[in-house]
Amino acid sequence: MTRKTYDQLRSARWFAPDDLRSFGHRSRAMQIGYDHADWQGKPVIAILNTWSDISTCHSHFKQRVEEVKRGVLQAGGFPLELPAISLSESFVKPTTMLYRNLLAIEAEELLRSHPIDGAVLMGGCDKTTPGLLMGALSMGIPCIYLPAGPMLRGNWKGHTLGSGSDSWKYWDERRAGKITETQWMEIEGSIARSAGTCMTMGTAATMMGITEALGLTLSGASSIPAVDANHQRMATQCGRRIVDMVWEDLTPAKLLTRKSFENAITVAMAEGCSTNAIIHLVAMSRRAGGECTVTLEDFDTFSRKVPVIANIRPSGDKYLMEDFYYAGGMRGLMKTLADGGLLHLDAMTASGQTLGETLEGAEVYNADVIRPLSNAIYNEGALAVLRGNLAPDGCVIKPSAVAPHLLKHTGPALVFDDYPAMKKAVDDPDLDVTADHVMVLRNAGPQGGPGMPEWGMLPIPTKLVKQGVRDMLRISDARMSGTSYGACVLHVSPESYIGGNLALVRTGDLITVDVANRSIHMEVSDEELATRRAAWKPPAPRYQRGYGYMFSRHILQANDGCDFDYLETEFGAPVDEPAIY
Repeated sequence: MTRKTYDQLRSARWFAPDDLRSFGHRSRAMQIGYDHADWQGKPVIAILNTWSDISTCHSHFKQRVEEVKRGVLQAGGFPLELPAISLSESFVKPTTMLYRNLLAIEAEELLRSHPIDGAVLMGGCDKTTPGLLMGALSMGIPCIYLPAGPMLRGNWKGHTLGSGSDSWKYWDERRAGKITETQWMEIEGSIARSAGTCMTMGTAATMMGITEALGLTLSGASSIPAVDANHQRMATQCGRRIVDMVWEDLTPAKLLTRKSFENAITVAMAEGCSTNAIIHLVAMSRRAGGECTVTLEDFDTFSRKVPVIANIRPSGDKYLMEDFYYAGGMRGLMKTLADGGLLHLDAMTASGQTLGETLEGAEVYNADVIRPLSNAIYNEGALAVLRGNLAPDGCVIKPSAVAPHLLKHTGPALVFDDYPAMKKAVDDPDLDVTADHVMVLRNAGPQGGPGMPEWGMLPIPTKLVKQGVRDMLRISDARMSGTSYGACVLHVSPESYIGGNLALVRTGDLITVDVANRSIHMEVSDEELATRRAAWKPPAPRYQRGYGYMFSRHILQANDGCDFDYLETEFGAPVDEPAIY
């Protein structure tokens, strides 16, 4: 393998020339306390750190960044920490999805504008993974992703608690009068008890696993618990590896192919992934461009042939990510898929080896946590794409987490135009609703939300909860948390806010969902829909200025990944290196 020389590094443009501008770069670096020996002849490694005081999933990153630096120094590189927006899922409103693309912009421009040769991307909380990777893919320099890892499993009075999933579960029990306020507060202090991401198979765990399947992490990195000492060692290994990746010029364009993205979709289905995986992976693939681009149809094709084998909540019934790691983790899951002929083993990875080579010696230690293909949790993949007159451009459901009797269902619509109206109605004891109704929430999509919030797991009306109902069909143009479950149809495209057919549904209209046939249909004639469309009036714009103004004018629909149109690879010519004068 041909290795780069120092004069070929990007950073050499800043530090090496004998001119006034480079004198300024060197003298200002010395102002910070660095010396010529720190950068001379070495690749400069950016560590994009999404730590903040309010980013709970990344609270250990203050320490991890030092461990990454240690690895970079050991391998002969020059580490520089560059903070990036944290996107704390629990706190950012109205939704972190509004700012995923802002992180992607920040990551791309941080790497382009500074004297950086390679990058370690530190993320994990839901939108940080795709945001960092989208920006890094557009920039195109060597990069490796350091996943935050899941938190430890929760525990309350001997009951294992999973963040998100058990929050919804016990909240329904409290609404039904079966959980006291004291018990609820005990659960509150027991469900999230260490640094790290949600330990269910939510969006964070899903996207970390997908990134490993793409080949952009070290082998086995995605499932290590955040507070396990193996996670510290992995951080240092990332620092060492990225230095070699720079010398090898192992850029994302040399790693990622169509096979890489097919592996990612396969792993997503097998791990019982979050519905958000579709939006993020579509957006990431369109940043990679060319043959790498995947669509909703690709997800549906793979869902027909890849079973769910990770017995992790919410698709599974018992285990959490800590159990998954001890059972063999992502390496064990991928080895099972590989032995079944479901992965492209010749795809390259950040280790410099093929995926097949990285899986040598991988094992499964608990066949109830990581099931064999012959004993799957669900015999098809975690997600299904539905189409019909309610969603001409598609919508998504997670059948592995749906009550079986709702996989084919017809019922009358109960329509809400906004979340406050829906929230008020579900607590009305006199609400005219039955378990057969189909709850519909609109104006919650990319523009309508704004930012497509995780409102899609609509709360079941209290009246029905008290009757013992725990699932019913719900439809929206919103997303839902990957830790959520139930018969929730999401990402309806086009969204209602821009005049999609969801905007035309009326309470009482019959809606049919048939997952096996991948269809969603409202029993309204084309003529009646045309009449309703003629009477429809677009809502007022959400934003008159600022980032939201830009967002609302450039955001793509859910089926296209919700990226900004001008950020996609195919939008225009590649950006040149910055001029230095």
